[in-house]
Amino acid sequence: MMKIEDYIRNIQDFPKEGVGFKDITPLLNSPEAMEEATKRLLALVGDKKVDRVVGMESRGFFFATLLAKELGAGFIPVRKPKKLPFDTIAQEYQLEYGTDILEMHADAIKPGEKVLIHDDVLATGGTAEAVCKLVERLGGEIVQLNFLMELSFLHGRDKLKGYEVKSLLSY
Repeated sequence: MMKIEDYIRNIQDFPKEGVGFKDITPLLNSPEAMEEATKRLLALVGDKKVDRVVGMESRGFFFATLLAKELGAGFIPVRKPKKLPFDTIAQEYQLEYGTDILEMHADAIKPGEKVLIHDDVLATGGTAEAVCKLVERLGGEIVQLNFLMELSFLHGRDKLKGYEVKSLLSY
């Protein structure tokens, strides 16, 4: 069985000193590893009905679009401010030092639609929590949050209590 973690490169002191960055570009460079990761992410979803898959800028886009295609669902990008061309809703969230904002198109989700949220990594949970708020403001029902990997020592799940959270890998 293929080990997905063999395709994730550790880069020390990136983007700043003291940070160990999990680089997924070797995974993206291997069609076999991408296919295997996609199959395993789909297995995490199981037989849940999904109408929309939300992917977070930017590394979340890679697998979110593949999941949407395989699930027969629409894909919704969540981006930094001023990157989406139509009317948007915004959600501020906390960073280690300060705040940031995420946006989604205001017409991306209809009330009652079943939504899968995907990102490459669950770290502190701030980004995922903000995306949950955006989805729910539009009336979407979050069926699950999916992550390629989780940095469990950062306790991101603590911000996502009440949601089903799954990841392929945990560090």
